Amino acid sequence: MRSREDETLARAAVTALTRQLELAPKPGLPDPRDLDARVTRQDHCAHRWSAKALAPGLAAMAAAARRTGAATPELRAELGAIGRSTEHSVALAGGGHRGATWVLGLLVAAAALEPGARGRELATTAKKIAAQPDRRAPRRPSRGSSVSATYGAAGARGEARAGFPHIRRALDALSRARSAGAPEPQARLDALLTVMSTLQDTELLYTAGPHGLRHVQAGARTVLDAGGTSTAAGREALAALDADLHARAWSPRGSASLLAGALFADSLPVVPR
Repeated sequence: MRSREDETLARAAVTALTRQLELAPKPGLPDPRDLDARVTRQDHCAHRWSAKALAPGLAAMAAAARRTGAATPELRAELGAIGRSTEHSVALAGGGHRGATWVLGLLVAAAALEPGARGRELATTAKKIAAQPDRRAPRRPSRGSSVSATYGAAGARGEARAGFPHIRRALDALSRARSAGAPEPQARLDALLTVMSTLQDTELLYTAGPHGLRHVQAGARTVLDAGGTSTAAGREALAALDADLHARAWSPRGSASLLAGALFADSLPVVPR
């Protein structure tokens, strides 16, 4: 049975995903701009609508973790089953967010297991859950796992089993940008670019290959090296990268999901222990 705390965690995760969707410009990713372009508007609205469809599944994951009380194989299998059902519901609501279901599901479960955990502590607990085997997982390899095997990339599972190092990098980038006085949207964009600059994004590897991945990583570093999105030079470099990726139809979706995870972790209140 889901508690008020479970529902609160689920809402916080959906809010984090929505905040990621609202950022603009996001290189190669849907955002609220170009509202005169019908396809772009429909794509963005579908992503916003389907984000809400994650809430029941995320609340169920929190409830499962709270009931189980430990990072066990049984919990991992239950989270996997809930996640697959949630992905089906999200697909019916417009699709998208497959990577976010994995990232946010693990983090919500971690937050339910360790009330008061935040940032790196939360990532460490999620790592313990991800390390457990999912005995009910389909035998057929996913596209992401196939790409990971082909190119030796960590992929979504490897990222989680390593304790979400790119979420930790995003949290550090948020802190640095805020300390430097950056407005919140620019701090979040800088965090996204920080992830993009090093993540071996399996979506990009699938659509663009290793050369394309390196091209995107270099473009993200160019924006950051120009001073980030709070500076005129950084904004110019960001606009150029955004136009380039949209023209090539390259989308760093893995980075977007990890930013949503970082925003969720960042939003949790610190609870005294």
